[in-house]
Amino acid sequence: MSTVKAAVGGHAPTVLVQPVQPDYEQLKYEKMWKIKWYRNYSPGEKVAQIFLKQANIQPDDEVIDFGTGTGRGALMLALFGRAKVTMVDFAVNCLDDDVRSALRTQHTRLNFVQADLRRSIPVNAKYGYCTDVMEHIPPADVDATLINVMKAAQHVFFQICLVDDHFGAHIGEKLHLTVQPYQWWLNKFVALGAVVHWSSDDGSTAMFYVSAWNDASELVKNGVINVGNELIRDNIRSSIKRELMTLRPYDKQDTTVMVLAGGPSLDEFKDEIIAKRLAGTVLVTVNGAYNWAIENGLFPSAQIIVDAQEHNKRFVAPLVSGCKYMIASQCHPAVFDALPPEQTLLWHSAIEPEVSKELDEHYSAKGEAWYPSIGGSTVMLRALPLLRMLGYYKFEIYGFDSCMQGDKHHAYTQEENDGDSNPARLVKVTCGSEVFSCTSWQASQAQEFMDLIHVIGDEVELDVAGTGLISSIIKEGASAFINEVPPEAS
Repeated sequence: MSTVKAAVGGHAPTVLVQPVQPDYEQLKYEKMWKIKWYRNYSPGEKVAQIFLKQANIQPDDEVIDFGTGTGRGALMLALFGRAKVTMVDFAVNCLDDDVRSALRTQHTRLNFVQADLRRSIPVNAKYGYCTDVMEHIPPADVDATLINVMKAAQHVFFQICLVDDHFGAHIGEKLHLTVQPYQWWLNKFVALGAVVHWSSDDGSTAMFYVSAWNDASELVKNGVINVGNELIRDNIRSSIKRELMTLRPYDKQDTTVMVLAGGPSLDEFKDEIIAKRLAGTVLVTVNGAYNWAIENGLFPSAQIIVDAQEHNKRFVAPLVSGCKYMIASQCHPAVFDALPPEQTLLWHSAIEPEVSKELDEHYSAKGEAWYPSIGGSTVMLRALPLLRMLGYYKFEIYGFDSCMQGDKHHAYTQEENDGDSNPARLVKVTCGSEVFSCTSWQASQAQEFMDLIHVIGDEVELDVAGTGLISSIIKEGASAFINEVPPEAS
């Protein structure tokens, strides 16, 4: 029978969950770990600092080292990341002697669980670390293993070898059973709905830092696009033929980015926004906030558009020299036609499979990758994950209200939303002790924002100005809010 000798949460000495019948793969690695020189190479030890750079680990955060091997990688995370690390492996003899000793001397920092990653994993944590593992998994078990790992940890760093091994020959075995190129692994993560924050490919090794595959998948399903799928497909076909530079994940960086949404509170903070921009703060705008910024003497560093309708071409006029226009592939051709290609950066929304197949086919034919950016049904909900993928995680946000301010839904005129703000159509939304008046799309955006934060909240630092609904949600740490009945029905 399976035995559990200690609870993981307490970080007591070794936890052993003995498999009922060790299978061939487990026995193979128990044999390998008896060979002394097999321990000389520890990928987890070598890339620990890369993981710590990409993740937002805080002292005492819990990390699972999936397929820990020697355990030296876990030791690095405990030492340099000050993390509490649970090492998981199905070969009970895998740990180095000094690591095994540390289970007693450093039992508040290190723990070991014997478990097979191809089956349900009996521990969970905020962060996961999986190095030199996935290439060892039999092809038939790859999907199940990835899902098990990403269920057990909210954010996971993967390091995967892309070439054949040489060690297995010493026992007449092949150790690397799933040898595939970077693109294959990227497609696998995308197909499972993982959010790829960062990745790297040097030809022999691929690295990925991903988040919350199951929650992200649901978020994509709930993100409603306001035009039909056929128009989206037509727009995508047009945009990918333009051979524009396509955005991809970048290294994490400490630069603070000021993001302007279009909410009415923008005007309240105009002087503050101008002062920060004059001081050199990077300025990113979305939709009509671009025009608001220009009218107030500000020149954006970047402008983000996601909506597929033709009238959004007004959000790129007038052109700003040096501004980078980050335009979603689903945007209307008229938007792209209005922009100089050298200032235009293409990116892709995570959308329904029947629509995204246009992207799959296009990039597959070119042997290239495409990186979906998750989010909800509004541009701000797409902008934050997109900017995180570009390496930014510190945001000072203005105009992200998601509620009415008097009779204003934006800081500027936006006629297409005027009908939504008819008092008879507004709903009351409560957050903590505060009550907000919202259009239906504002209330929906607030709910989707909470869903998004559940996925990437540990990966970003948000400072949202004002007293709007989004700011209130952050301050309250709210997990839910209530839509009351429209005024005319009360």
